[in-house]
Amino acid sequence: MVSSEPRIRSAALARDTNETKIILAINLDGGEFPADTDKRLLNGADGHASQASKSQTIAINSGIGFLDHMLHALAKHAGWSLALECKGDLHIDDHHTAEDVCLALGGAFKDALGTPTGLARFGSAYAPLDEALSRAVVDLSNRPFSVIELGLKREKIGDLSCEMIPHCMQSFAQAARVTMHVDCIRGDNDHHRAESAFKALAVAIRMATSRVAGREGEIPSTKGTLST
Repeated sequence: MVSSEPRIRSAALARDTNETKIILAINLDGGEFPADTDKRLLNGADGHASQASKSQTIAINSGIGFLDHMLHALAKHAGWSLALECKGDLHIDDHHTAEDVCLALGGAFKDALGTPTGLARFGSAYAPLDEALSRAVVDLSNRPFSVIELGLKREKIGDLSCEMIPHCMQSFAQAARVTMHVDCIRGDNDHHRAESAFKALAVAIRMATSRVAGREGEIPSTKGTLST
C-alpha cells in the first residue's frame, strides 16, 4: 500500500577533500534531521549562527563569520533545518571554504528535494533590508545556471571576500541543479545588499519547493520530465 504521507525531504552529507572537510544535514521543511546525520552536528545550537525553534534547528559553523550569517538567513527564511560544519584551509584564503560549503549545500538540497513532482517549481521574491532591495527568481529546472548581480563595492565583509558572495550563490545553483537569477536593485551598504539578496533567494526557494495541492505526483513541465 502506497503511503499518502508526503516524503520527508531531508539529507545528510559529508564532503572531504584536501582543502575542506564538511559535514551537514538539511530538512527542507524544517523539523528533524535524517537518521544518518553525523552525530557531531547534534551537539546543540549555541554558535553565533545558531537558532532553535519548534519548527527549525539551525547551527552553522563554516569558519567564516559572514558566510555563516548569510547561510543562517537563507535557512531561516527558506524554512529549512540546517546544520553545517566545515574545517577549511583558511590559512590560504576564504575561497575553498566558501565555495565548497555552497557546493555541499547545493548537493544536499538536491538530494533532499528528490524528484520534483507536485511542486510549484518556480519561485520569485523581493526582500528589503533598510535601503537595500533585492530580487530573486528560481526554477527547479535541473538545468544549473545562475546570473548573480549584487553590485558589491567593498573588498570584504567581515572575513568573506565580496567576490565570493556571488560565487557562493553560483556554486549552490551548480550543485543544486537549479536556475537562479539574483539581483540587488538598490542599496548603499554592502552588508545590506548581500543580506537582502540571500533573504530574497530564501523566499524564492521556499516558494519554488512548496507542494501544490491536487498536483501530487505530477511533473511541472510540458516535457513530462525535468531531466536534461
